[in-house]
Amino acid sequence: MTTKIGIIGDGHVGCTVAHELIISGLVDDLVMIDVNEGKVKADAIDFEDAMANLTNHVNIIVNDYSALKDADIVISTLGKISLETKGDRFQELEYNKKQLEPITDSIKSSGFNGILIVISNPVDAITSLYQQLTGLPKEHVLGTGTLLDTARMKKVVAKKFNVDPRSVSGFALGEHGDSQFTAWSTVKVFEKPLTELVKMESWKPSDLEDEIKFGGQTVFMGKHYTNYGVSAAAVRIVRAVLTDSRTELPVSSFQDKYGTYMSYPAIVGREGIVHKIDLQLTAEEEELLQKSAEAIKEKSQA
Repeated sequence: MTTKIGIIGDGHVGCTVAHELIISGLVDDLVMIDVNEGKVKADAIDFEDAMANLTNHVNIIVNDYSALKDADIVISTLGKISLETKGDRFQELEYNKKQLEPITDSIKSSGFNGILIVISNPVDAITSLYQQLTGLPKEHVLGTGTLLDTARMKKVVAKKFNVDPRSVSGFALGEHGDSQFTAWSTVKVFEKPLTELVKMESWKPSDLEDEIKFGGQTVFMGKHYTNYGVSAAAVRIVRAVLTDSRTELPVSSFQDKYGTYMSYPAIVGREGIVHKIDLQLTAEEEELLQKSAEAIKEKSQA
């Protein structure tokens, strides 16, 4: 059985996702779509030039929305990161909203009925718009959300304890943006709550928050875009969907309680969001989550 994936947007993130999918062996047919026809054709040729030296063969289709009809997954990476002059992802909202209507019309016309994964910023708002405009079930439309921020948290905490980031558990929650926060009550290292471990340390969890929250800005200031971290997050979601692994991931999904898309752990599998988790958060964390939801809704309507 062949696997087909579409990528809409061939900028820094889109081509990085494409490259990771190709070398991972997760995709057989890859549909690459971008308004910059010269760029997307050039990348397709470049990938084809690599095929003879790769383990896996991938068939590449360029700028053909009709090819999405039988795609398992479509990934949206469209955007214009240069608009984020102040590090606020909502600065991309108006630009990206204008791109969505013709794109979602084309997705619908193709007959696509798979899983839609959104990376485009502001990811919570854009994921919501994709769901509304395509009419796909809410469970089938999800965003990378704070999966990247959670990875940044794990990296920072891991360095403090000299362990692999994959040996740290826990979540960043809420908006992938200014109102996000780490739910420290969920974080564990050595299978012990971080809140207990830090009692023997000279630092507090709150001392790490700026590095976690603004890590992306450090990358952006250095090269004027980010790509590897978020691409790895997107491909991890792709793997969970394609293999039906039913993995717990903090992705942007529709939260009925708050009436908005935002990040909260859910079980991800072949049908997208297959089960929602109920965390036992502290009262302070619950309040931060409520504020984050309100911030997303307020900025989405601005």
